[in-house]
Amino acid sequence: MNMNNKALLAAAGIAAFAFSPAYANEAGFGSMTKAGSFIGASAGVPPPGIYMFNQVFTYQGNLAGPGTSSLGTHVGTHADVDVQGFLFVPGWTFLGATYDAVIVQPFVDASFGTPINVATSGMFNTYIVPVELSWKLGTSGFAIKTGLGIYTPDGTINNGTGGASTGAVAFGHGNVGNPFWTFQPEVIVSYLANGWNLSAAVYEEFNTASTISHYTSGDILHADFTATKTIGKWTFGPVAYYFGQVTDDSCPVSCVALGQSIGTHAQRYDVWAVGALLGYDFGPAAVSIWATQEVSAKSSAAAATVAALGTDPSLVPQGTTVFATLSYRIWAPEEPMKPAMYHK
Repeated sequence: MNMNNKALLAAAGIAAFAFSPAYANEAGFGSMTKAGSFIGASAGVPPPGIYMFNQVFTYQGNLAGPGTSSLGTHVGTHADVDVQGFLFVPGWTFLGATYDAVIVQPFVDASFGTPINVATSGMFNTYIVPVELSWKLGTSGFAIKTGLGIYTPDGTINNGTGGASTGAVAFGHGNVGNPFWTFQPEVIVSYLANGWNLSAAVYEEFNTASTISHYTSGDILHADFTATKTIGKWTFGPVAYYFGQVTDDSCPVSCVALGQSIGTHAQRYDVWAVGALLGYDFGPAAVSIWATQEVSAKSSAAAATVAALGTDPSLVPQGTTVFATLSYRIWAPEEPMKPAMYHK
C-alpha cells in the first residue's frame, strides 16, 4: 500500500482527545481535549478503508495565574499520554460530503508537584465521533469538515467520594476518568493544494453535570492552526493553538451540600501556544511530530470571589508539549476484478 503523507495525516490528526492538564485551575477537571489535537489534521478525508493511529505526547509546565502568589514556589505539572484510535472511511457520501467516523481510547499519567503533590494514572474517558462530513469546495483546493465528538464517562475512577478540592472525584491515583458526558462539535476549514495544508480547526466542549458532585464545568473553546508544506516525503511548517473557558462553572445547592464551590476555581482562562511540525511519509505509514510552547496563559476567578478574598486565587498550567503521531491503513476494500484478456 502506498499512500501520500497528506492522506495519512488527515487520518492521524483527528485524535489525541486525551486530557489537557488543567486539574488545578478548575473544580477537578479542565479541558477534556488536549489543546492542539487537530494540529496537522485537515478537512480532507483519506481513501476508503480502516485506519489506525498511535499518538503519544508529553506536557511539561508550571502553574501560572494570579493564584501562584499564594503558593510561594513554582508548582510543576506534567502529563504523559498514550492514545490508540481508529478512523473508519466506508466510502459513503451524504449531501455531497464524504462520511467518516472515529473512536479513540486515551491512557493518562499526570501529576502536580509541591505543595499540591498529587498524581493520577489510568484510562481516560473514551472519545467517539459517530459522524464527520467533509466537503470539497469545487476545484479551488478548499475543503470544510464538520462533526460531533462525544466523551463517554467510562474512564478510571477508583475513589468516587468527591472532595472539597475537586468537582468530580477526589483527585489522586486512579481517578483519571470524569463522571460526566462531554459533547464537542467541530468545524475545520482547509486549503489543500500544491502541497499546502493551511487549516483552522475550531471546536468547543460542552459538559453535563458530574453524577457524583453535580458540578458542571464551563464551556471550553479551542482553535488549532496548521500551515505546513509537503515537499517530497517531508512535511514541515509552523503551528499554533488557543484554548480558553468561555462560560462559568455551575454548582447548584446539591453540589454545595457536598462541599463543592466555584469560588476558588478559574472561571475564565486563555492560553496561546506556538510551535512547529515535522512529518515524514514512509509509504505504508506516516509520522509527524509537533512541539509547542505556551507563550501566554491568563486566568481569573469569579468577581465575587475576588471581592470577598481581596485577591484572585485562580490558576492555569503553562508549559511545553511534544506530540508524535504514527498513522497507517490496516484495511482497504478489494479492487473490482478486471476481465481477463485472451489472445489467439
